Amino acid sequence: MFIAMNRFRIAPGREADFIAVWRQRESHLDGVPGFESFHLLQGPGTAEATLFASHTVWASRQAFEDWTRSEAFRRAHGQAGVQRDLYLGPPQLELFDAVL
Repeated sequence: MFIAMNRFRIAPGREADFIAVWRQRESHLDGVPGFESFHLLQGPGTAEATLFASHTVWASRQAFEDWTRSEAFRRAHGQAGVQRDLYLGPPQLELFDAVL
């Protein structure tokens, strides 16, 4: 199992807008070989930012890497710059191999 997460710092008061963007976007993940699941997680909020993470589970690191080079990946990220005012900086990618 392999997990890919992007951590996002979202402007206070814009949490509902951020969730709406994710709810309405087309992920293009259905039918991608090795894709297992997706979750959008909301973490703690402060006066400075609210933390979110997108969390995808893959059968293997190779399946994830293959997806990042696919047309489905390009379509899923085609609108990445839209609603830039929601974000307090770029997302932070974190990659994890399951060891147990």
